[in-house]
Amino acid sequence: MENLDFAASVLHKQFEKGDAYNSLSMPVYNTAAYEFKSAEEMEEAFCGRTPDHVYSRLTNPTVQYFEQRVQEVTKAMSVTAVNSGMAAISNTVMALAWSGCNIVTSPHLFGNTYSFFKFTLAYYGVETRFCDMTDAEEVERNIDQNTSLIFLEVITNPQLEVADLKSLSEISRKHEVPLVADTTAIPFNIFSATKFGVDIEIISSTKYISGGATSLGGLILDYGTADYKHSSKLGELSKTSGNKAFTFKLKKEILRNLGAYMTPQVAYMQTLGLETMEVRYSRQASTCRELAERMSKLPKIEKVNYTGLKDNPFYNISLKQFGEYPGAMFTFELSSREAAFQFINNLRTIRRATNLFDNKSLAIHPASTIFGTFNDEQRAAMNISQKCIRLSVGLESPDTLFEDIENSLKFVK
Repeated sequence: MENLDFAASVLHKQFEKGDAYNSLSMPVYNTAAYEFKSAEEMEEAFCGRTPDHVYSRLTNPTVQYFEQRVQEVTKAMSVTAVNSGMAAISNTVMALAWSGCNIVTSPHLFGNTYSFFKFTLAYYGVETRFCDMTDAEEVERNIDQNTSLIFLEVITNPQLEVADLKSLSEISRKHEVPLVADTTAIPFNIFSATKFGVDIEIISSTKYISGGATSLGGLILDYGTADYKHSSKLGELSKTSGNKAFTFKLKKEILRNLGAYMTPQVAYMQTLGLETMEVRYSRQASTCRELAERMSKLPKIEKVNYTGLKDNPFYNISLKQFGEYPGAMFTFELSSREAAFQFINNLRTIRRATNLFDNKSLAIHPASTIFGTFNDEQRAAMNISQKCIRLSVGLESPDTLFEDIENSLKFVK
């Protein structure tokens, strides 16, 4: 079947092998190992000369089918499913970086991502160069012969900053450094990362894909567009693997040695979530924009930050890259930290919880939670305000959510 729309492509991806009972859903293969008919077959499989599964820490039919469905709709060269979004980031970096290299990224990152770059990698001799990703010249000044990758979030969490991906892609091509983007904020039914020059896409599938926060997961999509011939890590491998050098390193070494492969139970749940993602996102994103517009008129709210609002400084680049409905998350500021706490404490429908893009709407105070272990100076460098509340919009109606917000604001002094 050709020229299928997104939903049809997801729903009608064929199994690699037919099911014995003609199941419409891929079975969950809850098994650690797989039997072979002979020692010779085992040797061929373990040495990678046949595609047979050998051990579920390495590959599993249920997980593989989830990967194939994602690959079908994104047209990625390869897709690797892991057990969290942070695992997707760390495994990607481990496949690209080396002791003595540097990574160019933004200080405006999710808290654990920032901590990984700033602290964890430093112990292994990897330097992180934080710069303004919206300033292409500054990004380029930070690149040298030891730069292993450029990394950014396409919409930063929770600052909601948007960089020009094509400009960054031009720089990455010029210096032969892969452009790695965390695209979790915008699902791939809306945003095609490869069209904007992203080489490796990282997604927390816990979010939109899982279908209501059912499970933790992460995805690494390699579009095969990066040139690794000058990479100290992958240059030699690229002589035999070409543009597949990153995927080869990831699947044949890093993933095997670090043990972060997705479990079959999670892959099953996220395959089901993928089937409804397009419908859920349409509802969540439209509600999000409507709420942002309505809340921007409320007197007790000092500021609403959503890139889909026309007065937002990133509106034009956001519209170009993500369309009219750029995600189902926005932030807003009240008069103080105390006011933010009062507001959160008096919500009745919106839940007080972390995570993004659950079916339920969620509110959180980032400065005291996600960024709670950082000091004031570090939070200031990351542009994390004590007055800020992050709202992840779920499937409730705009009127229901707005009523809850208005009622909660009555308790704010």
